[in-house]
Amino acid sequence: MLKKVPIFLQLYEKVALFLTNLEQPRTESEWENSFTFKMFLFQFVNLNSSTFYIAFFLGRFTGRPGAYLRIINRWKLEECHPSGCLIDLCMQMGIIMVLKQTWNNFMEFGYPLIQNWWTRQRLKREHGHIPKASLPQWEKDYNLQSMNAYGLFDEYLKMILQFGFTTIFVAAFPLAPLLALINNIIEIRLDAYKFVTQWRRPLPSQAKDIGIWYGILEGIGILSVITNAFVIAVTSDFIPRLVYAYKYGPCAGQGRAGEGCMMGYVNASLSIFRVSDFEKRSQPRTNGSELFEEAVKYCRYRDYREPPDSTEPYTYTLQFWHVLAARLAFIIVFEHMVFAIKTLIAYLIPDLPKDLRDRMRREKYLIQEMMYEAELERLQKEKDEKKKKDQTHHKEWP
Repeated sequence: MLKKVPIFLQLYEKVALFLTNLEQPRTESEWENSFTFKMFLFQFVNLNSSTFYIAFFLGRFTGRPGAYLRIINRWKLEECHPSGCLIDLCMQMGIIMVLKQTWNNFMEFGYPLIQNWWTRQRLKREHGHIPKASLPQWEKDYNLQSMNAYGLFDEYLKMILQFGFTTIFVAAFPLAPLLALINNIIEIRLDAYKFVTQWRRPLPSQAKDIGIWYGILEGIGILSVITNAFVIAVTSDFIPRLVYAYKYGPCAGQGRAGEGCMMGYVNASLSIFRVSDFEKRSQPRTNGSELFEEAVKYCRYRDYREPPDSTEPYTYTLQFWHVLAARLAFIIVFEHMVFAIKTLIAYLIPDLPKDLRDRMRREKYLIQEMMYEAELERLQKEKDEKKKKDQTHHKEWP
């Protein structure tokens, strides 16, 4: 799924430009905010679709043995690894945070080098060999590669997307922040080399703040809290293990979950299936007698369903509904607790320190006072000039 990422980059850029120009923003800042938001959405969906699919959709709608859900009644849907979907998600995040970041750094470092080498070869063919020392500095700089049309937009976008990868699925891949830190330390030096030796000097421009990127970071932070709550509750086995320890295990009813309380958990998490109930297209090729000396009549699979000999075979058990209720309760409690802590920290640690806020207020007050005094001085001056003119007029009167 990672192969699709580079293919659609140019297409997303053209679509974002078309939609932004179609809106006809009134100012340049509105145009930049609109274009930035669209490009971020396109890139975010493109890069995170595989991880969201693995975390929340892979293996969730496949059905059960004997009643698999199939596409156009033919192809069976993909399932998770027998150990759970968390392993697949962890592997996917490892690929993104290690291989993809390494490849991006290699391309960012190598592409300007190749372009400048090609420019030097073209200049040699056109003007012959010219000693580099004889060229003035401005001509050396002119022969370097120019920055892209969007300035630091790509750098901002890359950092924001990396922040998303680092926070949204950190519960599944705790090494993501460390790998992001190592990557950023290396990239700082690569960018410094690129700006100094491979690119022309960029034109400076003023910016009041980071613009719409701040709102995007806030949105990613909120999404990461919700996503990690679902990863812990739905994708991992954290909640099923707790439910078993306190409700169905050897320590059930004792109010504790210490050592030995998880005995029998694997057996309780597997349901029984009768081999004769398989669909015709899913029938096993052998009955297992060559391995177990007798035909296999029953097998096990990960789910909470009634056994085939019960009054309602293959329906969900009471344990399934207990686990589902516990998962929903955990998501609600986790989200509210994290958001409450975030709000408390934001209140205790303001964006501006108190002394800086006081100095800004004093500076604003002094500016207003100076403007008031300047206006009074101007009015007094106009009044004096008018009075002087009136006196002169009276003296000239016969």
